[in-house]
Amino acid sequence: MKLKDILAISGEPGLYHYIAGSRNGVIAESLIDGKRRNFAGTHARVSSLAEISIFTEDDDVALAEVLTNLYKHTAGEKTLSHKESEVAIRSLFDEVLPNYDKERFHLSDMRKVCQWFNLMIGAGMTDFSIEEPAEEAEAAEE
Repeated sequence: MKLKDILAISGEPGLYHYIAGSRNGVIAESLIDGKRRNFAGTHARVSSLAEISIFTEDDDVALAEVLTNLYKHTAGEKTLSHKESEVAIRSLFDEVLPNYDKERFHLSDMRKVCQWFNLMIGAGMTDFSIEEPAEEAEAAEE
């Protein structure tokens, strides 16, 4: 499973693994149970996690980098629950991403990142890197 194939669908709980696409939308499978399939039509807001970035005081940081930092911080285990206290969540992000923008990266966003990370770890995902287009092109040539 690659990060670009993990989708967040607005209005739907959890994360989804991309299965197939059509001109009318996408079919995705729930990471929570691996059984429930969902069709997200063209009206739904569907975001690949590879396209999401986090506000910092410098440049924005790709979610992939934040997830990789979390993975290293937790030694491959799940992190705090998204239901933990505000102090615990903010303390975690102070360690994982110390220069996050405290005005634009809200507590609700931090909770969502923790929830997504735990879902992906629970689904067996361990690599949060994003393949560069040049690497994909080289792989296609071989």
